[in-house]
Order: sequence, then structure tokens, then C-alpha cells
Amino acid sequence: MANFSKSSVPQFSVDVYQNEYLPEGGREVNAIVTVTATGGGTSGGVPLAGASASPSSIPGRAPSAAVVIMVDCSGSMEYPPTKMRHARDATAAAVDTLRDGMAFAVVAGTHVAKEVYPGGGRLATADARTRAEAKEALRRLSAGGGTAIGTWLTLADGLLASADVPIRHGILLTDGRNEHESPQDLRAALDACAGRFTCDARGVGTDWEVKEVTGIASALLGTADIVADPAGLAADFTRMMEHAMGKEVADVALRLWTPVGVEIVFVKQVAPAVEDLTHRRTEAGPRSGDYPTGSWGDESRDYHLCVRVPEAGVGQEMLAARVSLVLPDPAGGAPVSLSQGLVRAVWTDDMAASTSINPQVAHYTGQAELAQAIQQGLDARKSGDFGGATAKLGRAVQLAAASGNADTAKLLSKVVDVVDAATGTVRLKAKVAEADEMTLETRSTKTVRVKK
Repeated sequence: MANFSKSSVPQFSVDVYQNEYLPEGGREVNAIVTVTATGGGTSGGVPLAGASASPSSIPGRAPSAAVVIMVDCSGSMEYPPTKMRHARDATAAAVDTLRDGMAFAVVAGTHVAKEVYPGGGRLATADARTRAEAKEALRRLSAGGGTAIGTWLTLADGLLASADVPIRHGILLTDGRNEHESPQDLRAALDACAGRFTCDARGVGTDWEVKEVTGIASALLGTADIVADPAGLAADFTRMMEHAMGKEVADVALRLWTPVGVEIVFVKQVAPAVEDLTHRRTEAGPRSGDYPTGSWGDESRDYHLCVRVPEAGVGQEMLAARVSLVLPDPAGGAPVSLSQGLVRAVWTDDMAASTSINPQVAHYTGQAELAQAIQQGLDARKSGDFGGATAKLGRAVQLAAASGNADTAKLLSKVVDVVDAATGTVRLKAKVAEADEMTLETRSTKTVRVKK
């Protein structure tokens, strides 16, 4: 990654929410860690096209970010014919959104990956001329061939690796299943790309596989969504590009240090979406491990930590964990610590104190259960287990209502008839539009924050 000045890094803060009190012999400690970055994002990026120049847009100055747009051009994109046209228009809209100075490329994806613009294994630098050239090249895109998404990602990785920039990002659009390579091939490509660039993935129409698209976004720390109507692609691509340009710092890690005898049960991102990071740990010294969080701009995210401490008696207390935000030193020196927070454990015989559940912990435990209940309910419905589906989706309705997750509640109401949200009493709808079911599954991990 490129060198950057400390002034270009957003300011990070860490706030810990927990009930630190445990009963005698209690061992499980839960905490919600809110990480907030301010002073980065759009306030520190390169200017929009046509805006006055800043140092990052001065000719000869290296770009601060690079993005590769991967467009599905398989044969199925021709059905209906408007789908390919909307994909071209959406990619053109994303190119128009690029700020002067950003490095970019466009890739056409079929059973192989091909460079559309600029070609030659390189990236273009966004300005009026290159944006116009890229849009002209897009007009020549046509549909034909199969789908092998791993090849698209591998080409994007190679292109992005050629840029000496702090932020590397991909945008991927597909309309079908990954039928022309094995799941193992796609997994290998994702493993190779993880940590090298982030990627937002979108499925257009209803013929793609939700778990493939969400799996890509999960592995590459991006977002996943459905665009059921191809006419909505341009607006979605514009939003994705604007979001990508708001990032100012990459490779931020959540570092968790634990004392001797403390076990880590799990580490999860719980807002803005549920993402289990437990198995993505990389060792970072004695009793320390790093969990990837990807790129940051002006934003706030919540993480749920659960650790198991040794048993102790009433009146004893200990530091259960220290949470830090760290940034690797491009020169290979010690990582830069951005902020930190402490997780404590205090043993008490006050039953009221030790049995109280912190509101933040309770809320996000419910949000994680909500995501799981939706997935299990939809899987049961697909397998013909309608009793199990009714029970799981009913529980999801109950959790969505209790937590104020109105967006998820609305999506659930398109799959079940809600009799009583408070008790989770529902009936499965006899007919459900495929787009509605896929939208619920794709967005099932999106969460809401604690109601004030």
C-alpha cells in the first residue's frame, strides 16, 4: 500500500458498552464496541469532476484510490435485451461519478475476463478525456458466453495491484449463477483476493444465487444487494461509486489483546450488518490477534465481542480484553494505534447488577438471531419444511418488531402474513414473488442500531 500522511487518516474513537458485573463463578463477558471514524471520507478525498483542483488532482500526482468495475457480459445478460443496455448505462454512470485523479478500469466478465478499458494490463486516471473514452468503449459491450466469476476477480486483483494507492476497490455485477467454474475455483480466487481489495457485489434480476453474491461481498469486506429491476442499476452503481470514493484509509484492523487464561468466543461486526470475523483472525504478537475491518471513511460501526474469563470470587476484577484499532505501517515498522477501549470483568454478589443485560448487547444479540432466523426460515421453506419455516420466520417477525427494524419487517411481510408481530404469529404466503424472497435473503444481515 502507498505511504500517506497522518493528516490524511480519519480520527478514530472506540466506545465500549457492557455490563462488566458477573456472578461468583461467572465466566462469559460480552461487550459492544462502537468504532467511529471522523474527518476522513468525502472531506479529504480528491475533487469531483469539474471541481477546483486539490493537491491529489495535480497532474503527475499519484491517485489516492483505484476501482475496477466488473460487468457480467454472459449470454443471459441478453434476456431481456434491455438488461445489457441497463448494465452499460449503469457502468457509464459509475464512470461519470469518478473523481478526477482516481485510477480505474472496466472488465467484461464471461467464462473468461477481458479488459474493456483502458486495456494493456493497466489502469486509467480519471479525467474528462478518459471518462469519455471509457464510455465509448462500453458501447461495444455485448452479451455472450458463460460465467466464471473467479476469473473476473483475479483480473481485477492484477489491475488493482498495479496501482500504488491506499484504497483498492471492486464493483461486481452478475445476473446468473457461477456455472463455468467450480465452487473451489471461486473460493480459491476469493482467498487470493481477500485483504488485497474490497468489493461490492450486486445481483441483477432473479436468476443468480444469493449465497454466491453475498459470499463474494463477505469475503472481500464489501456490500451485497439485489437490483431486481435492471432499470435501477444506474442509480445503484452511482451510490456504490460515491461510497467507494468516500473511503480514506484501508487495512484497518480490530486488534484484540486478552490476558492469560481468557478465551475468545467470537468477534462479530453487528452494524451496519452482521459479519462473523472470528475465523479471520491473524496473530499479532503474544495473546493478540487482528480482525480485518476493510476501508473507512466518515462512518461508525459496531462490533460484538464475547470472551470467556477464568472463574473468580466476589470482589475480584480483571481486564478481560483490550480492543485497539491499528493501521499497518507501509514501511514495515510497528502498526499505528488509532484508538483503544477496555473490556472489564468484576465479580459481585449483587444479583441485580450481575443479571442485568446491557441494552446494546441485548439489542445486537437479537439482531444476530434475526439474521439467522431469516436464513433458517427461508432454507426450510425451500426444502418444503413449512412448519419449520413458519416458526423461524415468525420468530424473525417478532425480533424485527421488537428491535424497530422496520426495513426487515417490511421485507418479511412480503413472504408471510403477519397475524401478531409481538408474538411472532404468522402464516406463510401461498405465493411469493421470487424477487421478494431473494431481497429478504440478500438483506437479512442488515441491522439497525439501538433505539434512543
